[in-house]
Amino acid sequence: MTQNIALAPFRISISPEDLDDLRHRLARTRWPLPVPGCGDRPDFRRGMSPAYLAELAEHWRDGFDWREQEARLAELPQLTTVVDGQTFHLVHVRSEDPEAMPLLLLHGWPGSFLEYRTIIPLLTEAFHVVIPSPPGFGFSTPLAGTGWELARTADAYAEIMTRLGYRRFLVHGTDMGTGIAGRLASVHPRRVIGMHLGADRAVLGLAGDLFPAPEGLAGPERRELETQQAISAAESGYRTMHSHRPDTIGPSLTDSPIGLLAWIAEKYKTRSGDGFAPPAIDRDLLLSTVSLYWFTRSGASSAQFSYEFEHSGLAPVMAAEVPSGWAVFDAHPLVRRVLDPQGAIGHWSEFARGGHFPAAEVPELLAADLRSFARSIA
Repeated sequence: MTQNIALAPFRISISPEDLDDLRHRLARTRWPLPVPGCGDRPDFRRGMSPAYLAELAEHWRDGFDWREQEARLAELPQLTTVVDGQTFHLVHVRSEDPEAMPLLLLHGWPGSFLEYRTIIPLLTEAFHVVIPSPPGFGFSTPLAGTGWELARTADAYAEIMTRLGYRRFLVHGTDMGTGIAGRLASVHPRRVIGMHLGADRAVLGLAGDLFPAPEGLAGPERRELETQQAISAAESGYRTMHSHRPDTIGPSLTDSPIGLLAWIAEKYKTRSGDGFAPPAIDRDLLLSTVSLYWFTRSGASSAQFSYEFEHSGLAPVMAAEVPSGWAVFDAHPLVRRVLDPQGAIGHWSEFARGGHFPAAEVPELLAADLRSFARSIA
């Protein structure tokens, strides 16, 4: 690790030139020629709905106010620090209770620290909240080099918590954040008080891949598993590109705001718990997230993380000696048979609402479950 352990205050300030450039690019969008029968479709069977994309793009260009969002973000205490040559951005909100438990919140792709903006006030009575951005995401850019995967990132997060003065801490993660959390708990079990992970029904699609598929399923359960596996296969195109050809998709995500919007917004639409109903994810939060990726050019650099993990040879790990808890959203009973077939996880919660982004979709449910988990292991 680098010996430079400084924590520097950080304030988001996007230049007027960058804002003008984005508006001009959006105004000059070169749209695909419509395919009869597809241009006005509301569904996502072929990927991003052209009609939904056009609606989002119009609001991004004419109705969305980045300066308003930037002012709201300025209310969050933010820092940067350099670990192992890489700049890391983090949000750090201390509780008024000096004895509060430190809580590390980890996100994945296509998320950002913005996912947790709404939940922070619901947590700070009980926790000191720390939200780092992974290497290549948001303001943890530019990438200083190759090799930033789960294990190296977990070690960097442990170092950041040391610099903040937290010897022990609770960690929560979703998406690839669950992998980083598991690595943290495995490598630093004496520092991790507990590991709380978020998942949703779509995790069933990984059964037979990342997780063993249960045997002897009854008809309805088998059909549910097969349905989720089919959805996962259809959704996996982005993951294949990120994991094997990030330098091919990267220029499109850096040079075309509409391309970036389609790439990210499709996942927010299909992975949030609303299905195809009016979105559970606030539209301005979605566009703030896409704007963050745009201004920091992290559409390309965040894809490198998947490549590094895919080629690292690392397997997902969970520390048996660290107390663990799961919160499953848009739940189905089969999820526990996949993730916890022995019933060994002490804290297991299921919620009918929510989806892949619970901190943004159902912050009250997630905050309450985090507090409950913390009390159970205190």
